Order: sequence, then structure tokens, then C-alpha cells
Amino acid sequence: MIHQSKSYIKFIRLSKNRHGVHSPFVYDLVTKCFNDKKIYPEYEILKSHRKALRSDSSMVEMKDFGQGSRVFKGNARKVSAVVKNAGMKKKRQKLLFRLSKYFKSETVLELGTSLGLGTVALSLSNEFSAIQTVEGCPNTLQKAQEYFEKFNLHNIQIHQELFSEFLENTSTQFNLIFIDGDHNGERTLGYFNSLLNKVHNDSLIIFDDIYWSKDMTVAWQKIIANEKVTVSIDTFQWGLVFFRKEQPKQHFVIRI
Repeated sequence: MIHQSKSYIKFIRLSKNRHGVHSPFVYDLVTKCFNDKKIYPEYEILKSHRKALRSDSSMVEMKDFGQGSRVFKGNARKVSAVVKNAGMKKKRQKLLFRLSKYFKSETVLELGTSLGLGTVALSLSNEFSAIQTVEGCPNTLQKAQEYFEKFNLHNIQIHQELFSEFLENTSTQFNLIFIDGDHNGERTLGYFNSLLNKVHNDSLIIFDDIYWSKDMTVAWQKIIANEKVTVSIDTFQWGLVFFRKEQPKQHFVIRI
């Protein structure tokens, strides 16, 4: 927590809004996507899905394959409590929806399904998209799948396996990749390296919790230093990397 607090103070000092962005690509992204105030009809489905989860008092035995929870002590967890205390916040869920919609992402990978808040946002962003979501815990994935079916989301393919196993066995190239699980710096860097042959010029990788710990921040710094990454954006909660060869290598720290 001390690392996060110090990092946030530094972030506030360095961060800029759209007026400090000197890149047409990033300026458009900030103004047309990050700061998009339109009320999309899909937001009502996101709201209904979240409300249903928050009303779910069932217990699920959840197994952590990453760094574990900072909120829960045991593995038996109430669904409503997980959504309330550890689920993706509304603002980020809407941003994930807008990012996928803005880039018209059709091949999407999510590492870390959890209860599916991010998955649903990705699913709704494009009716023609194919979402592949990976979760290690079978019980968590089963609960998420129940709600995917309840809300008639048929463009989601679930995979119950470790991230490393999935990445080793897939040859798909993805438009958008959302890494929302594990929070181990060394393994996150490994996932990134495994994904380098699964991205193309217009791909986007989003890393959650880049300031979760010192080793996650070190991993983030190594990722943005990679020669294949041309544009990187630090929003504090998320780190975004692009591989656009037509862009000069630039890094942005942006307040959302």
C-alpha cells in the first residue's frame, strides 16, 4: 500500500489531460474514447448484470492462482461481497467497453474472467466480436458462465486453465488483450513476452493494477521499454501498450 501511495503522488505530479498530449493518435483516443460522455444503451445491461451479481448471496469456493486477495482471508466467498469489494468498478467497466468499441475489436482475449464484469463489457462492445476469456478457478468460471447465459451473451468462449497454458496453446492474433489477473510482476512479464507473437500493428494490450506492487511496476517499466512497444499510456490503474510501427516511441501519463 505504501508503494501505491507513493506511486500515486508521482502519477498526479506527472500526469496530463488531453491538452498536454502531443500525438494525434493519443489525443483522439483521449478525447473520443477516454472522455466520451455518451450514454450508451449497453450501459443499462452492464448495470443490470452488476445488480444481479450484487444481489447474489451464494457462496463460491474461489481458488487464487495469482498473488491472492488483499480483501478476503479464506477461499469461500459470497458473490455479492466479491463484486462489492474486489470487482471492477463501474467507471473502468464502461471505459473497457468504450476502448473495445473505439478500436472495433473483433478478436479479444481476457486473462482473468473472475465473475465476468470485464467480460460482459467486452462482449457488448461489438456484436461481431469473439471473446476468449481465461480463468483458472473452475467454480468462479462456472458462476460467471451462469450470468453470461442469463444475459444471452453468446460471443464468449471460456477457458478453464492457467494463463501460461492457454498462451502456449493458442496461435490466434488478437486485436485487444485485457490482463486482469495474477498481479505477479515476473509472470506478467512472461505473459507479455508470450503475447508478442499474438499481436499485430493495431493491437492493444491493457494491463490492470500496474502499481499493485513494486514488482508489478518493474514489470510495467520493462514492458514499455520493449522495442516492439511504440506507444504506452499510464492511467495509474491501467497501463496500455500499442505496437503501431508508424508511431514514434512515446510514453504518456494521463489522468482519466
